Amino acid sequence: MALPSLPSGLLLIDKPAGITSFEVVRRVRRVLKIRKVGHLGTLDPFATGLLPLCLGEATKLTPFLMEEPKTYRATLKLGEETDTQDLTGEIVTQSDQLPAAAEIYRVAGTFVGELMQVPPMYSALHHQGERLYKLARRGETVAREPRKVVIHELEVQEVALPLVTIRVSCSKGTYIRTLAADLGAALGCGAHLTALRRLAVGSFQLETALPLAALEEIARRQEIRGKIIPLADCLPRLRPLEVGPGEAQRLKQGQAVSSPENGLGEEEQVKVLAGGELIAVATVRRDSQGSRLAPSRVFSRAI
Repeated sequence: MALPSLPSGLLLIDKPAGITSFEVVRRVRRVLKIRKVGHLGTLDPFATGLLPLCLGEATKLTPFLMEEPKTYRATLKLGEETDTQDLTGEIVTQSDQLPAAAEIYRVAGTFVGELMQVPPMYSALHHQGERLYKLARRGETVAREPRKVVIHELEVQEVALPLVTIRVSCSKGTYIRTLAADLGAALGCGAHLTALRRLAVGSFQLETALPLAALEEIARRQEIRGKIIPLADCLPRLRPLEVGPGEAQRLKQGQAVSSPENGLGEEEQVKVLAGGELIAVATVRRDSQGSRLAPSRVFSRAI
């Protein structure tokens, strides 16, 4: 059965274990018969949880949405380090000297705030034009520059040694398996990540996500439209600004338009709506002619 024309927007998928994030994208493209589909941050094959997918014009929102903080539930196994920092790797060190629960809670608290994190060798980052994981698979190790990440919250939810379950809210670019390894090192026993579930990306929550296994049935019943978050609701952190048809047309043509003096800050990004539909993301500029909206992304209606 042919699907009706679908709107652009976000589709929240609950990714199962055992497949890549790209495989989720491939299945959604096939089932919904949409070519323009992208995801907001890769989940490793063993990881599960929230994978927001950008459909159609929503792919233009990726630079804005990728900046959103992410929340995870992670399980660590203390006393074992692996070469990949997670359960997919080979054990490289072991220790039977595990810390007391009180020490785990104390040390975990020291990881909240700004941290310098060394990206893992088993990652998709580039070194001299080659992915780090390809070097790692050949047994090569290269120096990696530490990167600043922010751990907004870190809550120890359960201690059942050797397993520890934590809930983490963190900035873009944070490697949870590296956090697990660093926490294990700080505890003096080593650790690796054994399970990971993404619970939220910004204000988008796992509870509202569609299980991937249900996708085909929802599409067959032609109920998928109700699962797509409209473009106008995809950037909840940006202030909405309604404009008239004339301004909307000029913005879509890439032209700046006058901005109302309503307390907007210079260089502030806003989402510009016309008739309730998102037509542009714009930046507030001030010059001799006053305050203006300069479009950085413009949107059409259809996928």
